[in-house]
Amino acid sequence: MTIDTRFRPAHPDDAERIAEIWRVGWADGHLGHVPEKLVAVRTEESFAARARHRVEDATVLIVDGAVAGFVMVVDDEVEQVYLAREHRGSGVASALIAEAERLVSEGGYEQAWLGVVAGNARARGFYERNGWRDEGLFDYAAADVDGPIPLRCHRYVKALS
Repeated sequence: MTIDTRFRPAHPDDAERIAEIWRVGWADGHLGHVPEKLVAVRTEESFAARARHRVEDATVLIVDGAVAGFVMVVDDEVEQVYLAREHRGSGVASALIAEAERLVSEGGYEQAWLGVVAGNARARGFYERNGWRDEGLFDYAAADVDGPIPLRCHRYVKALS
C-alpha cells in the first residue's frame, strides 16, 4: 500500500491540528522525564498558544490530505519533530526527519542538531536508526513565562551532505 505524503509550510488554519499533535506527542515523550514545574505549564491552552505563535516556523507533513505531523527548524537546530500517534509505525516518520534535515541544509548548515529528553528512549532509538549520533548529555533551557526550566537532554547531531 502506498501512502500519499507531501510537505508544505504550515498555514494559520493548521495551528489547531499542530497543537493537538504537539500536546499528545510531548506528553508521550516527556511525562515522567521532565520536572513537574514544566508539566504544570504545558497545558492544552499552552500548546494552542505556542502553535498559533509558531505556525509560521512549521512545516507540516500531509498524509492522505490531512496534517499528520510537523517539524520546526531554527538555524541548525531541529526544535520540534512530532508525528500524530495514529501514523507512528507507518514509515512516514523517517520522511519527517529527512524534511527537517533538508531544511537545515537549505539554511546553509553542514550539520543539524536536536535535543532529546534523557528518558525518551523511543525518540532516541528513532534518531539513531536515522543516522543521528548521540554526543552526550547537556542542559536544555525549556521556555517558560517565569524563565527557562533546565532539562537534561541528549544532544544528537547529524552531518548533512
